[in-house]
Amino acid sequence: MSRILAVNVEGVLWGIQAGAAKFRARGHGGKIINASSIAGHEGFAMLGVYSATKFAVRALTQAAAKEYASDGITVNAYCPGVVDTDMWITIDERFSALTGAPKGATFEKFVGGIALGRAQTPEDVAAYVSYLAGPDSDYMTGQAGLIDGGLVYR
Repeated sequence: MSRILAVNVEGVLWGIQAGAAKFRARGHGGKIINASSIAGHEGFAMLGVYSATKFAVRALTQAAAKEYASDGITVNAYCPGVVDTDMWITIDERFSALTGAPKGATFEKFVGGIALGRAQTPEDVAAYVSYLAGPDSDYMTGQAGLIDGGLVYR
């Protein structure tokens, strides 16, 4: 548990602090973009600690957005869902061991709940992060946008 807290919470906090310090030292604003998850919007069974860390990322994002706005620094997060990467192979294997479900069943169950009918690609997530990094999001701060194809709704 301490490792996931260190990576998902402390790592984000240190990244925010380092980014803000660098922007301030250079005397101009900037954009800080944090990685959260759909699990930061909705707690999932058997993912309680992970969900808690991703909820924490949302809170850090909101607090930092308020703290650094006067410096022209925006702070937002992106919240992907089921991205078809090796990480989901591991998640699926762990769910299989816990629940007895056949390998692949958990992945298929989650993908089956996506309105757009498919798992995400890394490119889907990258396109949203690119938006957050670009000028079209200049008036956006403190947000944790869902980019999940329609799995979790807020």
